[in-house]
Amino acid sequence: MARNELRPVVKLRSTAGTGYTYVTRKNRRNDPDRLTLRKYDPMAGRHVDFREER
Repeated sequence: MARNELRPVVKLRSTAGTGYTYVTRKNRRNDPDRLTLRKYDPMAGRHVDFREER
C-alpha cells in the first residue's frame, strides 16, 4: 500500500527553545491546523508543548 499525502510526516519542535524534535505522522483530514502535543523534552528535563513546524 503506497503512502500518500493524507498522513504526512511532520516534525514537532520543542517550545522550550532546546531544539529537541520528535517526528510523527498526522491525519491531515482530522487535523488541518498545526499540531501541538505535550511531550517530554530530555534537554529541559520536563514535559513541554511541542509544535508542528513546516
